[in-house]
Amino acid sequence: MVVLATKVYVTGDAKHRALDGLESLVGNALGDLDVKFDIGVRHDDFVSVTVEGEDEVVARNILGEEWGEITPNLRDGETYVGTLESWDDDGFVLDAGQDVRIPASELGLGPGKPEQVIERFGLVQHMPMGFVYAEDGTSRLSDAERDRLFEWSRGTGRVNVNSATRGEVRATVNRAGHAHDIVTVERLGVLEQSIICTENTDPPGLLASIGGYIPAEIRCVIP
Repeated sequence: MVVLATKVYVTGDAKHRALDGLESLVGNALGDLDVKFDIGVRHDDFVSVTVEGEDEVVARNILGEEWGEITPNLRDGETYVGTLESWDDDGFVLDAGQDVRIPASELGLGPGKPEQVIERFGLVQHMPMGFVYAEDGTSRLSDAERDRLFEWSRGTGRVNVNSATRGEVRATVNRAGHAHDIVTVERLGVLEQSIICTENTDPPGLLASIGGYIPAEIRCVIP
């Protein structure tokens, strides 16, 4: 079994839609491998995938590389993925199967308090983020994670959303009449998405327009 570093924290029909979409994503990722898989949700909302078959080792490796993997023991100096659970003046708290605090001094995302970093890069709760674990309490965001976020700030602008599937976000953009104002919707996690704007689209304007259609946490990245 592999535990993916992404959560399903909604209930009812929304949960069923999320798991149906994830089943298709996992199926596509595993392609023609000789495996059968079953998807579940743990008590802490992380997604578990049980894989059986001749190619199960390869399949588990593929899923871990695609989504990040939650492991019971974190090793000093190793890179993992956790979900952004909270932030305060002291830094970020990521959930990697256990709480991992990233001190403000180890964010590496420029000046300002953690709350200002959240707003600057449009970070939303539960989005997966890479980090390097340190036993002494100085865990830091990974270089790849920092590069990803700085790339966002140099792009054409984004609107980030949680609590919705990629299909739901696409449908919301269309319903609000902005299909031609975006490049695509990038999947960050099962329920965390990033709407990539075209050069002529104003991210705050797009956020204001779609906000009434989708009950979610929404933040924008202004280039």
